[in-house]
Amino acid sequence: MRKKTFVLVIIALVAISFTSTAQKVDRTSFKGGVHAGLPVGDASDFSSFSLGVDLGYHWGVSELIDAGIVTGFINAFGSEVEYTEGPITVSGDFGDIQFIPVAGALRLYPSYDFKLGADVGYAVGINEGNDGGLYLRPMMGYNITGNTELNVSYINVSNDGNFSMVALGVLFLF
Repeated sequence: MRKKTFVLVIIALVAISFTSTAQKVDRTSFKGGVHAGLPVGDASDFSSFSLGVDLGYHWGVSELIDAGIVTGFINAFGSEVEYTEGPITVSGDFGDIQFIPVAGALRLYPSYDFKLGADVGYAVGINEGNDGGLYLRPMMGYNITGNTELNVSYINVSNDGNFSMVALGVLFLF
């Protein structure tokens, strides 16, 4: 009988511990923000910089993990390109490249102010001739205030080629 009582007390204490932890850390929230980026790799040949809007909803899975869904809009501004090969010079203007990402998000919180994470999904290409592709966005963030985050990320959209950029953003929790 004493063994059963001891086991029940331990189970009750563990349950109370998990319940109190879940109540202390509730990061479930709507998030919205903006980012600016510089194209890298092949994208830098036909784009000069990008601006974007980030929207998401995250659920606090545990004290250390959030999971959620994200979307937004990315506009990479086209640039004028001049290419010279020997005596021949070719120039042209590239149009803007636009994506709407639809992805799942995962965030890890090694500390209250610092986070690591990634968004993985599909980026829908919305300008003419843009098929979109696999969307991958690893990121690091730092809480400036209780509801404002500064983050740096690498955005990659891959299909037949890669469209990549490094971005700096600010995110607000609502």
